[in-house]
Formats: sequence, C-alpha cells, structure tokens
Amino acid sequence: MEVLEEGGKIPRGSMGVWTLAWPSIITNLFYATSSIVAIKVVGNLGPDAIAAAVTGQRVTFILQAVLTGVLAGSTALIARNWGANNKSEAGIFFTRTVQLVIFISIISAYLIWQFAESLVIFFGLKDKALILSTEYLRAISPFYIAFGCGMALITALRAVGDVKTPLVIGMIMNLFAIFFMLVLVNGWLGFPQYGVKGAALGNGVSFIIGASLLIVFWLTNQLPVRYFSLFKLDISRVKEIFHFGLPAALEQVIFQLGITAFLILVAYYGTEAYAAYGIGVQILSFSFVIGFGFSIAGATLVGQHLGAKDNDQAKRAGWGAMRLSILSMTFFGVLITFFAEPLARFMIDNDEVVRLSVIFIWLLGSMQPLMAIEFSLGGALRGAGDTKTPLAITLTCLLFIRVFLAVIFFLLDASIEIIFSTLLADYIVKGFLYVARFRSDKWMNSMSLKEDR
Repeated sequence: MEVLEEGGKIPRGSMGVWTLAWPSIITNLFYATSSIVAIKVVGNLGPDAIAAAVTGQRVTFILQAVLTGVLAGSTALIARNWGANNKSEAGIFFTRTVQLVIFISIISAYLIWQFAESLVIFFGLKDKALILSTEYLRAISPFYIAFGCGMALITALRAVGDVKTPLVIGMIMNLFAIFFMLVLVNGWLGFPQYGVKGAALGNGVSFIIGASLLIVFWLTNQLPVRYFSLFKLDISRVKEIFHFGLPAALEQVIFQLGITAFLILVAYYGTEAYAAYGIGVQILSFSFVIGFGFSIAGATLVGQHLGAKDNDQAKRAGWGAMRLSILSMTFFGVLITFFAEPLARFMIDNDEVVRLSVIFIWLLGSMQPLMAIEFSLGGALRGAGDTKTPLAITLTCLLFIRVFLAVIFFLLDASIEIIFSTLLADYIVKGFLYVARFRSDKWMNSMSLKEDR
C-alpha cells in the first residue's frame, strides 16, 4: 500500500501527483466501463430501456454526489492530520466518516425505494420508460447502504495516500458488476431473464462485494488507518466534518439539481434525445474519470502539504494536477470525438439517437480542457478545506448560466442541438473562475487543525 508512513515524505511535484492519480484513474475507468456495459446490455431492449438505465444511474450519481460533498470535509480533515503526523486523529475521523455515511445511506435507500415512481415522474418520463425506470430504482435502492459504506472507506483511504487498495477493490467490484449484469439481464446460467432490473441487481451485488472486502480488511488491521468504535457518538468531530463538508455537499446538490433540470428539458424533446444525452455522457465518462483521478490526487496532496505547513508544495501540487489533467483529458476528448459515431452506434442501433449522441459528444468533447481545470483545481480547493468557492462557482455557472440559457432557448422553441450547446458557456466561465481563485492563494487559510484533544 502506497501511503505516507511515520516519518516518511509526502510525494512532491508532478510525479507525486501522477503517483497518486494513476491508480484512481484506472479504478474509475473500471467504473466507467461498468456503466457503459449497463447501457449496452439493455440497449437491445430499446430506447425506453436505455432511458431507465440512464435514470437509475442519474439517481445513483445524485446520491454519490451528496456523499462526495460530505466526504470532501473528511478528505480535508484526514489528509491534514495525516500530513501533520496526527495518525490517531486521522483514524478517528476515518471511523466517524464511515459512521456518518452509513447513516445517510440508510435514509437515502429507504426514501429512494419509497418514492421511486415519483422520482421518475420528476425526470419527465412516462409510459414504458416510467415503468422500467421505477423498477430499476426499486431494485437497486436497498444496495445503496453497501454503496455508501464502500464509498466512505475508499475516499478515506485516498485521503491518507492509499490509492492501491481502492484500485484492487474497484477492479474486483466492476468485474463482478459486469458479470452479474450480463447474466441477470440476459437470463444466462439458469437465472431468470430480469431485463432492465437485472442491470440494477448486478450493480447491487458488486456494491456488497466491495463493501464487505473493505470492512474485513479494516477490522483485521490490513488498512493503514486504525479502526475505532463505530458505535460511539462523537458530535464534535461530526460537526467538523459537516463544517467543511456541508458547502461541498450543497455544491453537489446544486450541481445535481442543475443537471436534473437540464435533463428534464431534454426529456421534453423525446426519449431519443434523453437517451442520446445518457449515451454521450457515458462515452465521454472515460475522459471525465481521468479528471476525477487528478482531482483526488490534488485534494490529497494539497491537504497533506498544508498539514505539514508546506504551502509552496501545496500550490505546486494543485498546478501540477491541473497541467496533467488538461493534457490527459484533452487527448481522450479528441480521441472520443473522432470516433463519436461508431461508439454511439455500438451503444444503440437507432439513427436519431446516434445522430444526437454524436452532436452532444462533439460539443462536450471540445470542453475537456476546461473540464480538466474544474476537476483538478476544484479538488485542490476542497483538499485545502476551501469548499465554499466550488459551491459559489457551481451555483453561478450551472444554474445561472447553463440552465438559465437552456430555459430561454427552450421557451424560444430552439432545437435540442441548441439546448445541448448551452453547456459551452457554463464551462468557459467556470474555468476562468477556478484559475482566478487558485492564483489568489486565499484558499490556503481556509481551515486549521484543532489542538490534540
């Protein structure tokens, strides 16, 4: 396991960023592959089935986004304490993070199961797409408890610099997810042919496998961070996690609300447009996950360097993550855009869905350098504990630029291609705002550690 040992040095420079980024990139590429398989496996069942899988994944992303926001506070606190050599305190925050996320996941799983149909109606789907999407959500929602637990453990491990364990767990999870989706959707090996529901169950089984492995490793002291009792109430540390995590959680809620509002507008143009959006996002997710890997590396290194009171290295880590992210995401964006049509055709044999998917990929693919800035510098700011700036930028750019423009064009009866193009303005402004904030150095003083208790 690649972690900062007692008396060891925190990785430095671009090589340090790359050392922490590449395992996360590989892990997230597995997740992206699993999502692509989920769309492809149900693709033969028609646009309604794809709409159901897209909706189910969107709800999962919303839960993941809320948890990611809460975990941003944990990442900053764990990384700072680890960098300051407060290993015991980092372990306590690690445990409290898992405790908190399990609680949130239990509530979320129940609410999503209970109100599955209402959620789907909110997305603007109806008829067969409504029935299949509701079925998908009710099938996957009980597994969200394991999903949240695994996510908390993986995020906390990355905060101390252990990126290899999440890589191994992610590979195992996604191989099982792909296997069970293929088996349960198609009715192989004597199992019933569950159709769309099978894709949900296949993912759910993989969540349980991943969380179980991580818990066993943790309780048997195979992880670098020590276990503390999950059953002890610790209000002061939970308050600290919320203090830094709440703005990031609100940012993610606003982001998901904005994306959902945008998706609802797209749904008014028909199931084909809705499916095209989902396919385009899934194909480009191979580029997104690279940016997310650099976001994780930037957050970890910035937090650890600030904990070690090395502000210069913290700043270099942020800029290094940005440069590597821009290079990598631009390369993959160009590659995906070049092969947009055959990739979309691979997902579904529907001329209109393919046409709209290609247009969407061209538009969003051109924004990969600016998205790279958002991923890398946004992660660096959160790792420093500056979670309010990404919240303000997301609120400004997503709601007040992209969604606002999309609504105006929708009211003017613009085509779906024009609606898709509003995301260009969003990312252009967002890129400039992130660079300006990081150049200011004000983010370095966003948090301070409490004295030993």
